[in-house]
Amino acid sequence: MLRDTVRSCRSYRRFFEEEAVDRKLLERWVDTARLTASSGNAQPLRYAIVDDERRDAVFACLAWAKALPEWDGPEPGERPSAFVVICRDADRVLADTFTAWDEGIAAQTIMLQAAEAGFGGCIIGSFKKRSLVEALGIDGERFQPDLVLALGKPAEEVRIEPLPVGGATEYWRDADSVHHVPKRSLSDVLL
Repeated sequence: MLRDTVRSCRSYRRFFEEEAVDRKLLERWVDTARLTASSGNAQPLRYAIVDDERRDAVFACLAWAKALPEWDGPEPGERPSAFVVICRDADRVLADTFTAWDEGIAAQTIMLQAAEAGFGGCIIGSFKKRSLVEALGIDGERFQPDLVLALGKPAEEVRIEPLPVGGATEYWRDADSVHHVPKRSLSDVLL
């Protein structure tokens, strides 16, 4: 069952914007993420749920697809209906705490729950940090955004493909806007 959820948990970048993700569902996903492992059990992560009038301001801070440089991101009507911004609480980060592990675990936990509930999303690490802090209305000295999870009902098809000859891993879209994601085979990743 988890394998099927992982297979369906792709990076979706276009959504049915009018289909909202219920706030209580978003809070439940964050509640589950807070239960995951934390380096040194420092628990430095804080979460901003954005499902209100701040969505447009958050959207304007994001970069969408490095491998599709000609694409500026989803058009109006295809944008995420919610965001979860994962932030580091500087008051909770110890000198020897590496929060990237915590952030990755929390992000994947939320994304898997979204997939399980029939939603999808994209984990975004490329954004304008100062602008995002302003859009969220948070203390940027204390709460430092590290990842943005764009969430909603997917409005695109994403297919996993074997790596092409030559081993290129860049994702691509075909003429029908189907998003193709090459993945290494099991034999390629086992040592």
